[in-house]
Amino acid sequence: MISPEELLKLFSETRANSEKICSYLETEDYVVQPVVDVSPPKWHLGHTTWFFEEFVLKKYQKGYKLFDANSAYVFNSYYESVGDKVVRTDRGNLSRPTVIWVYKYRVYVSNALSKFLNPSEDLSEEILKVIEIGCHHEKQHQELLLTDIKYILGNNPLLPQYNQQFEENSIQNFSKEWIEISEGIYEVGHKGASFAYDNEFGRHKTYLNDFKISNKLVTNAEFLEFMEAGGYEDVLLWHAEGWDWINTNNIKDPFYWHKIDGQWHQYTLQGLLKMNPDAPLAHISYYEAFAFAQWKGMRLPTEFEWEIAQEHFEWGSRWEWTESAYTPYPNYQKADGALGEYNGKFMVNQKVLRGSSVATAAHHSRPTYRNFFHPHLRWQFTGLRLVK
Repeated sequence: MISPEELLKLFSETRANSEKICSYLETEDYVVQPVVDVSPPKWHLGHTTWFFEEFVLKKYQKGYKLFDANSAYVFNSYYESVGDKVVRTDRGNLSRPTVIWVYKYRVYVSNALSKFLNPSEDLSEEILKVIEIGCHHEKQHQELLLTDIKYILGNNPLLPQYNQQFEENSIQNFSKEWIEISEGIYEVGHKGASFAYDNEFGRHKTYLNDFKISNKLVTNAEFLEFMEAGGYEDVLLWHAEGWDWINTNNIKDPFYWHKIDGQWHQYTLQGLLKMNPDAPLAHISYYEAFAFAQWKGMRLPTEFEWEIAQEHFEWGSRWEWTESAYTPYPNYQKADGALGEYNGKFMVNQKVLRGSSVATAAHHSRPTYRNFFHPHLRWQFTGLRLVK
């Protein structure tokens, strides 16, 4: 179990990192919400603060005084059992509370929780676990901050730069190989005492057939071949829902790709750059990943194939679509109370992604991490790895 001293360090670093991410923004950037899936940066800063106030200070700190009575209404996300909240689509309409107010709210709650975590206090394991979850919850929102900021700026007609130092297209400087995994019974799921989310438990056995998995992620150049071969026009490569999706939304290329004067460019957090053909493909939907794999005569890995094979290849620059539906593991148990809404209620109509991405917070990735999104979403740094 993590100690109060270690937890205080984790909490302080996590809070500071969220504000570092936002330090490159202008005030006007904090409020924008172009689509329902993207939340304004100001809301992320407030929501991660409300989490600590609602689930720790309000519950366990005797005599705690709320910073503002409306904080829960404004910054609750999807916790139905906690109370009313602003509709998700309206987060971008909140010019008030102001950005200055949100930062004051963060200072107030951070100071209160730091005092609460005083190592001399005798805090229960239950309290320490909730605070640890809160830190990792904020790390999740740090990734969402980066991807939401990219969406906000990447859909601005001026395509402005966020941060010149943010490198998102690291090159895989090694030869492509196929890693062979033999059939057998394997154990999957989290083990040990280190932090993990409830959806990574319980650990269980699964049978895998023989398979070969690529040690490299699919690159921009490889996907461009698919496009030039008419991949977006070949109905036989697509799921029915995927075919409807690309035609309804006029999808012809990955998100953030722009063809300018006959040459492909890509919007990045460094701004608009010429597309690097050797960079790992990013910002594609599950539908596109599946169609590409079909075109190659291959497939996507299941999440368990990925987990067993991951020690043999590099990962971490892209979330990798898998062929697995997001469902509970055997003997899965969600947390009691409102925290039980964290993962379990989303286990329907979503696909599992494995690994992590260039936007994932430090010390927040592990082989058993189960990310999940609806098949059409692609504002995250999503890519793919092939199996045959």
